Amino acid sequence: RLEALGLEPIGYLEGWAAAGCDPAVMGIGPVPAVAKLLDRTGRSLDDMDLVEINEAFAAQVLAVLAEWDWHDTDRLNVNGSGISLGHPIGATGVRIMTTALHELRRRGGRYALETMCIGGGQGMAALFSAA
Repeated sequence: RLEALGLEPIGYLEGWAAAGCDPAVMGIGPVPAVAKLLDRTGRSLDDMDLVEINEAFAAQVLAVLAEWDWHDTDRLNVNGSGISLGHPIGATGVRIMTTALHELRRRGGRYALETMCIGGGQGMAALFSAA
């Protein structure tokens, strides 16, 4: 269908995962989601050229990074995040994906990890690759 429309993809969804955690620590939901995703895809955080952690609160990112024991600011939310770029209800994932795929292209990178924290203790993660 892309060819028929004369379009060229800029990236692909390699995999995704959802997970839950105790609602009392709802901001940590991306941690089990990312673990599940990386296990499914055989990838690691070291494989990622970009990591986009969405958040409604800055402390949420700090908690996720502490759980991962990962602090690479050259690859983390390189153009800002939900606080600075916007946190559109119902469109957060698309906003992050679009930002990440364009940044992968600009940098000549291969993989981007997107995480989303969802109220009530849920977390989602998606892995994208550049076309």
